Amino acid sequence: MSRKVTAEFLGTFILVFFGVGAAVLMGEKIGMLGIALAFGLSIVAAAYALGAISGAHLNPAVSLGMVTAGRMSAGEFIGYAVAQVAGATVGALAVFAIASGKADYALATHGLGQNGFGAGYLGEYSLLAALLFEAIATFIFVTVILGATQDGAPGAMAGLAIGLTLAGIHLVGINVTGVSVNPARSIGPAVIVGGKALADLWVFIVAPLAGGAVAGILHAAGVTRANGD
Repeated sequence: MSRKVTAEFLGTFILVFFGVGAAVLMGEKIGMLGIALAFGLSIVAAAYALGAISGAHLNPAVSLGMVTAGRMSAGEFIGYAVAQVAGATVGALAVFAIASGKADYALATHGLGQNGFGAGYLGEYSLLAALLFEAIATFIFVTVILGATQDGAPGAMAGLAIGLTLAGIHLVGINVTGVSVNPARSIGPAVIVGGKALADLWVFIVAPLAGGAVAGILHAAGVTRANGD
């Protein structure tokens, strides 16, 4: 178990360092498409580097989906979730330390890739829109993960399929919430930024966990899995 939680810590660090780092350090240069690709490619990298150790969940919503699908225990979920949040927080701190080396960077002005919604945040979408997007997008993401990693699926392609799905989700939703679909990814930057990011954080915990849990329940019921899995 120690190897698994270490892998989850490192993998979630990679996710946040790539994805949030792209948004904070290169966002103006690469735009939303570049940020989406950075998040997707980070999943591909972590999946092939660490997937054999822990499954490379990198996300409490994915781990909860594994619990409701009957693929892991509640005790394992707790260990994974703690490691994921810790990895995301250290990843966000690393990005903040690098960004702070730029003369005109200010946390209050430029942020740290935190998720949000409403007035003053990107497309200024409503709370309901944020909740719907995060729940639906996480459901889709976890459904793809469960399907790509089930018995009989082409395992060598799982990391690529999952990474491309995350990139696609970002292409749809960056302007809505900045895209979480991952409570750990949201917690890391929020605890550093504080203020509105912390006030909005519950959305990016509740909605992704709900979406992931439902995906696991439907997979366990056979609705979204191949026969014989």
